[in-house]
Amino acid sequence: MTDAPSLSTDVAIIGAGPAGLFAAFECGMLKLNCVLLDALDEVGGQCAALYPEKPIYDIPAHPAIEGAALVEALDRQIAPFDVPRLLGRRVERLTGHRGDFVLGTDRGDTIRARAVIVAAGAGAFGPNRPPLAGLDGFEATGAVQYYVRRRADFAGARIVIAGGGDSAIDWALSLKDIAEKIWLVHRRDRFRAAPESLRQLDEAVAAGLIEKVVPYQLHGLHGADGALEGVEVATLDGDTRILPGNRLLPFFGLSTDLGPIAQWGMDSVRSTIPVVPSTCETSLPGVFAVGDVATYPGKLKLILQGFSEGAMAAHAIHPIVRPDTALHFEYSTSKGVPDRA
Repeated sequence: MTDAPSLSTDVAIIGAGPAGLFAAFECGMLKLNCVLLDALDEVGGQCAALYPEKPIYDIPAHPAIEGAALVEALDRQIAPFDVPRLLGRRVERLTGHRGDFVLGTDRGDTIRARAVIVAAGAGAFGPNRPPLAGLDGFEATGAVQYYVRRRADFAGARIVIAGGGDSAIDWALSLKDIAEKIWLVHRRDRFRAAPESLRQLDEAVAAGLIEKVVPYQLHGLHGADGALEGVEVATLDGDTRILPGNRLLPFFGLSTDLGPIAQWGMDSVRSTIPVVPSTCETSLPGVFAVGDVATYPGKLKLILQGFSEGAMAAHAIHPIVRPDTALHFEYSTSKGVPDRA
């Protein structure tokens, strides 16, 4: 479903990433109708937009699964419930109260819902761009990119990867077997990544598959007409060198913004929304938050925790939508997938 100027549902789920998709499944299991809304043109959130081919290692029962494959499986899981999805829409307005909300999008859609789940991940997100002269021209040709959508696009490339976190190291390891050369640039010889990733990095460096360039920072770009011919790096003391790379992947994190959500009257802290841990309800009654956007003491920003939060939110919403129907907890092995009827 792509066009719905007016829609009534039990639960409006804002965000169609992994947490939002699984929340839709949990709502379906409780026979709650829902609709998915997302500003992106496809489901999957950051998994689909940022790392569709990047393996994820901490999804239960999957030793490794790529982001796109995870999203596809979650989408198949909600297929029995025929969940409407309004994609390419930004939810701008929320009015009403617990049991009777009205949401409005930038495309003119009106959605009436009895409860709302915010699964907006990091909110609106974009890369932190390095302050380099002429950067726009190299971005336009794809010589400078901030996400890896297809590993095959980097086959045979001379790649400069900048950053010291998981993304920089993970992609250096992922691309080392198809790139001609990889330089890993960081301002210090200390990286923030999982111990196993650091072990693999040391092995790749020892084998000559990755060259660590430390302690250096990005300093300039060389080339013409958007064709990158070299990346200049510099130490804090001013020593410089030019790496003859033709691709630059800067991984300096994302800038995030809750956007209009921050104006809806809920408490928020640095682009996150505090919730009650047992129900995931926000300070605005009837509005719940799950996934990376939700915060509480002990919160771990893991996809699997977002899955758990989706289940808790759906169970907390049931008495709002079905106040006269007692909810008896049952395992899916006992009740199966309920009919939509």
